[in-house]
Amino acid sequence: MSEVPGPGTLLPKTPGGGEGDWLPVATGESGAGVFRSTDGGRYAKCVAAADAADLGAERDRIAWLGDQGIPGPRVLDWHSGDAGACLVTSAVPGVPADQLSAAELRASWDRVADAVRELHALPARRCPFRRDLDGMIARARDVVARGAVHPEFLPVEQQHTPAAELLDRLVPQADRRREQEAADTVVCHGDLCLPNIVLDPRTLDVSGFIDLGRLGLADRYADLSLLLANARETWADEEDARAADAAFAERYGITLDHDRLRFYLHLDPLTWG
Repeated sequence: MSEVPGPGTLLPKTPGGGEGDWLPVATGESGAGVFRSTDGGRYAKCVAAADAADLGAERDRIAWLGDQGIPGPRVLDWHSGDAGACLVTSAVPGVPADQLSAAELRASWDRVADAVRELHALPARRCPFRRDLDGMIARARDVVARGAVHPEFLPVEQQHTPAAELLDRLVPQADRRREQEAADTVVCHGDLCLPNIVLDPRTLDVSGFIDLGRLGLADRYADLSLLLANARETWADEEDARAADAAFAERYGITLDHDRLRFYLHLDPLTWG
């Protein structure tokens, strides 16, 4: 893998500034380097030159979603060149939802449902980005063929099953899922898990969505499956999880199709790698 540049390599220096203005936060599964400014107000995501196009696509999604009135980061700066690319965005104030206690998340749950419903209610015709089922399956075929599936992303009961077998179980359902997608395409976040939903810890209102690199038109269940499954890790037991699912569905305004939830929950882990 090519070395990931730091923001000081790509961004113009401010007087007296440089690499020391940024603190490393994490290195994601994609190999991107993520940095936070020392004042906490900005994030920089930097990639090697080979991944610049993907980061540019994320930049475009962030800018587009902001123009639709959905809260999230703002694009502040962008640089690319032979060394790689770096995207600077504003920080979204608050804490990721996975850092809340179960009681706090449950208290904010209606507001999370409202924010997701608002995102999904954006006019699909305006959205220039796609993350449709055919694209997901094509991505999964590539990841599986390269042996790049992350077993830890899979449901526990699937972690010792060959990835090719898991994909083979899903492909026969594709025609039915395409019909459902065609009838129910919305603007999806694309990776709607708790760490990507930021809340104000005082009011428990949703401050915004982050990590928008997979945003695009898709079946709403591509989002709902991830959110509800991820939230289950917070609730104390199965009864609490079922109650939370029911409360979300009532607030969002949907009768959950559990077969459809399972399909997307099982497909999504095969697309990362």
